[in-house]
Amino acid sequence: MADLASNRKQWTSTDIELLKEHKENLKASSSDQHAEILQKAIDSIEQWQSLRTFAWTWAGHLAFWVLLLFFYPRSPQVQAIFFWNPWVRTITGFGYVGLLLTWVPFLRRRLLAPFKHQFLADADLERFSPESYFHDSEVVIQPSGKREPLLVALPRLRGQVVLEGASGLGKSMLIKYLLRHSKPLAVFLPAERCKDGVLEAIQAKLEGYARDSSFLQSIIYSGALDIYIDGLNEVNASTRARIVHFVERNFHGNILLATQRMEWTPPTTARLYVLQPLSEARVSDFLASRAPLLGEKAQLRGARYHEACERFVQRALSPEQPEESRVAMREVLSNPMDLTVVAQMLAAGHSPDLFRLRQQQYELMASDYLEVNLTEFPLKELAEESFTMRLKDQTSLSEERFGKELLRLESFKMVVRRQWKGADGEDHREWRFRHDKLQEFFIAQTFLGANNPRIVEHMDDPRFRGVYFLLALLLEPESARHLRDLLVVRAARTRDHTVSDEFVTLLEARWSTEQAQLALPKVSSATGT
Repeated sequence: MADLASNRKQWTSTDIELLKEHKENLKASSSDQHAEILQKAIDSIEQWQSLRTFAWTWAGHLAFWVLLLFFYPRSPQVQAIFFWNPWVRTITGFGYVGLLLTWVPFLRRRLLAPFKHQFLADADLERFSPESYFHDSEVVIQPSGKREPLLVALPRLRGQVVLEGASGLGKSMLIKYLLRHSKPLAVFLPAERCKDGVLEAIQAKLEGYARDSSFLQSIIYSGALDIYIDGLNEVNASTRARIVHFVERNFHGNILLATQRMEWTPPTTARLYVLQPLSEARVSDFLASRAPLLGEKAQLRGARYHEACERFVQRALSPEQPEESRVAMREVLSNPMDLTVVAQMLAAGHSPDLFRLRQQQYELMASDYLEVNLTEFPLKELAEESFTMRLKDQTSLSEERFGKELLRLESFKMVVRRQWKGADGEDHREWRFRHDKLQEFFIAQTFLGANNPRIVEHMDDPRFRGVYFLLALLLEPESARHLRDLLVVRAARTRDHTVSDEFVTLLEARWSTEQAQLALPKVSSATGT
């Protein structure tokens, strides 16, 4: 019996009771040595039984969480009960589930998958058409000064990048293009949302374990979450400092910061790309690329549209033009945002006035509004609303107050509507200006007038930088000179020449072009008549 007991492979857990009975019989017959051999056999069988039980329990537990992960992206109940409740996750996860969710790349992406819409909500990708992106923009890579096509220098986000460029050159468009083609999970943040910190801005978009600071820090540091922050020039110095500190601390992360030129110290860990205006050779190419995107008001299409574009560009940039006027026109035509407006006007049969393009765009819209609604467009009211929106960091126009106006503004591509279905199943809609430049045109109307206090009150507010640049073109000459002097004094006091230098440049260009306009031949209309 002892020899058989020592051959453990012949015994299973069902034989334990029999072996125990034989062990007791051997002890009763004073065969203690043989009884001890049987006890070892019993112990060995029980150990293997415990290991099998543990293995099956662990496999079952793992299968349970694999099943939960399968349903997690599409089941709010699974999300709320098992993943977003820290007590349930910790107790039922036996400790190791949290570690796997943090450090296994696939599981990290799975955990964040339900938040993809929230991550990109501010980017408004629903109305972005990849065909609208112009692929021939160029950047200068600092400090080398090397000039490259933008999509060659930055085909996808890798590492840390500061993208600097004037308003309307296409910084936001590039971000949307990269987000639309991005394979890694990405989050888009307007800089003003980062006033309490970048990590906090991301956490505000998340629920449950995904909001855990350590978890977020680990995925950002490892480059598992790409971060795009736009409008750095529109926030105050303290918010900018928080963003820079975050970028430098997460030097392994993939982070892009977009900003206009300003006085600041970029993150030491980031590469600086300076977005360039369109060259003269690219102006016609850009106008041609707008042909498939022309709206319902386009009267010229196909060959007629292309002919109108070529004729207009040739006249605007003709060597026969006074040099000051030619330089000023080239400045406007090198800006993709302004050139888009030119394309719309040409297609509608109008002759763009490059010296007052935004005013002309408004006047065409207001004339159409008058024809449709038989009343004047409420410029003063909408301008005041635009000012309040910027002051309160709001982005949506009130449809209740400006329903009729928004329809006309949309028709002239000055605002866009965004529609979505909420968690409550109801349809929602909001209206936004198509670009900051358009909102700033309306805001600037509230800064006009003799002794307007707003000119001084908001001089130190970075959110109104673009408004001051526009005032260089809109103010009466004497008022413009007075504002120039105020800005120069402010720059000397604060050592921040960002606004004053650009204002002086714009004002001098305005005076030069006004003088040259006396000798400027009239640019022919789009139709050539």
